[in-house]
Amino acid sequence: MFFQQPSITFYPFEELVATPADWQLAYEDVSLTTADSVKIHGWYLPHTGSKKALLFLHGNGGNISHRGESLAIFHRLGFNVLIIDYRGYGSSEGSPSETGLFNDALAAWQYLTQRGFAANDIVVFGRSLGGSIAAKLAAEVQPGGLILESTFSSARDLANMLFPVLSHMVILRYDFATAQYVKQVQGPVMVVHSPEDDVIPFHLGEKVFQAANQPKFFTRISGDHNYGFIQSQPVYEQSLKAFTDKVYDSR
Repeated sequence: MFFQQPSITFYPFEELVATPADWQLAYEDVSLTTADSVKIHGWYLPHTGSKKALLFLHGNGGNISHRGESLAIFHRLGFNVLIIDYRGYGSSEGSPSETGLFNDALAAWQYLTQRGFAANDIVVFGRSLGGSIAAKLAAEVQPGGLILESTFSSARDLANMLFPVLSHMVILRYDFATAQYVKQVQGPVMVVHSPEDDVIPFHLGEKVFQAANQPKFFTRISGDHNYGFIQSQPVYEQSLKAFTDKVYDSR
């Protein structure tokens, strides 16, 4: 179990099955080099006339080409969006690791700031495993807002739920201590979770919310882990709009 943890945690797909052009969205290919000299790939989707930016950190499976529905939502909300593939995913080099994914997220953040976006112009969004990465990044850089969707409070908490006996017998290789990270975030936080989530228990999302500082907002959606955000439309998108409007109105 100790040696199998990377294959249990990360499910990268190399092949890009689509591009934003297939979803009628303009985009630029982006190549970034991380602090540990790994080249990662992403897409920057501009929104003409908008000064708002969103950094999208996806979950542990697939790659950026599987996120078309989400990219369309954030485009409709008026964001310039940067989405990256972590190391080992899509066209990015390397192999995934906890520290490596955090380095990838930091390189993406620096790309947005180098394009001229101030910290409080940027919202960081993380779904599932990406929520933990987003929370740690936000604790370090303090963005304008943080959205954590369908994520967990820590790797230990999740292991205790999924493998209640084995988790006490195996040393965990990863922390992904989302609840601890979010305690250090000073800006607005939105937590999104479904009671019907079939991968990450709802109460772990509640635990993340409880750890967050004010101002914080909780949105209860419906549906399963992978498609709840689609199954909960239009409430889902309306909730995102209400939160991000507050982020920019409060500056």
